[in-house]
Amino acid sequence: QVQLVESGGGLVQAGGSLRLSCAASGSSFALNVMDWYRQAPGNQREWVASISSSAIPNYLDSVKGRFAISRDNAKNTVYLQMNSLKPEDTAVYYCRDRTFGTWGQGTQVTVST
Repeated sequence: QVQLVESGGGLVQAGGSLRLSCAASGSSFALNVMDWYRQAPGNQREWVASISSSAIPNYLDSVKGRFAISRDNAKNTVYLQMNSLKPEDTAVYYCRDRTFGTWGQGTQVTVST
């Protein structure tokens, strides 16, 4: 059973940066595709970024050039570096192990004007 724990959220001014982390349990982490999603109040959860087992990233168009997903297989951790944050990036951010369909508990990101 894979467990995921996110951290790194917080309150930041527009234009600022945050780095989210997602620590995973389980020995198969290096083989798994990992996703970041977000959910703003009143909205459906939306996919933000993914990274393959060979570290190939993909991004939601609205975050391209601002967000960067990466992984450290030695630490069983996936990261989401978020730069040039905008108020519309405010949401709870979740990581997901696509192979097992496991979700973390989420971490709140709030971007103020």
